[in-house]
This record gives sequence, C-alpha cells and structure tokens, in this order.
Amino acid sequence: MSVKAGLPPIANADARLFVLGSLPGDASLAARRYYAHPTNQFWRLLGSAIAEELADLDYEERLGRLAERRVGLWDVIASATRRGSLDQAIREAQHNRIGQLLHDFPDLRAIAFNGTTASLAGRKLIGAPPPGVTLIDLPSSSAANTTPFAEKAEHWAVLRQYL
Repeated sequence: MSVKAGLPPIANADARLFVLGSLPGDASLAARRYYAHPTNQFWRLLGSAIAEELADLDYEERLGRLAERRVGLWDVIASATRRGSLDQAIREAQHNRIGQLLHDFPDLRAIAFNGTTASLAGRKLIGAPPPGVTLIDLPSSSAANTTPFAEKAEHWAVLRQYL
C-alpha cells in the first residue's frame, strides 16, 4: 500500500467557515479536486445549505462561489496509507495542522467536519475552540453513508447561519 497525500487548503483570508473532510478519495486525488467522485453528495449538500446550485457548476466556478460565501475546504488528514477510498481503511495517518486555522483565519466562526472520521480526529486536534468558534459534526457526504439525502441536508443546513 502506498502513502496517499491530501490536497492543499482552499480558502481566502476572510473565510468564516471551513468544511473539513478526512482524506480525499482516489477519484479526488487523481483529479486533484475536492469531492470529485460523481456519487459523493458534497456539492449538492453544501449547495443546498448555502442556497447555491454548486453541483451544476464546473469546479473552478464552485470554488469561486465558496470564496464569495467565505467558505474554505481542507482535510483533517494530510497523508495516510489506505487501500481504496473508505475512511475505515485509513492507516498511519499524519494530520494537518488544523488548529492553525484558529490563528490564520481571524474571521473564522465555524469548523464543520464532514463525517465521523474527520470529526473524531479534528476535535482531538483542535480541543476546546475559542469563544465565537463553533465545531459542527455533519453526516458524511460519501455515498458509503446510506442516510437519505434529505436527512443529510437537514443537518448540513446549519452551516447557513455561519456565512
């Protein structure tokens, strides 16, 4: 098994909200784009939460809309060994310095974790957030999470208040 390295963060200096995944899947790593696999519901879920049709846009337009809405993307895990794309297969994880987000982005109001793996590791790395910053656990946008889309979207809708 080879080591899989994640993608760099995508955010403007005025980001108010970060959405953190665990480690991009193979399709995303091959494309060098966040949430590139066609069955991943990320762009639909986030689009629903911020009232933007992100899934219908090309990747660069999606990122532009996120920048306008002051949303950043990154992952909790910088690199790991993993066979396939499932979080359960992640081994020997090296973590990103996500605690630095609290210092590097002074307008930050919330960090949302896309899925349990991201949440467990991210909360451990961040610890108690400073006043004014909320940590949010979201159901995974992965197709491996079989929760109905509408139910996931209800949880993701909380992001709206941090924009």
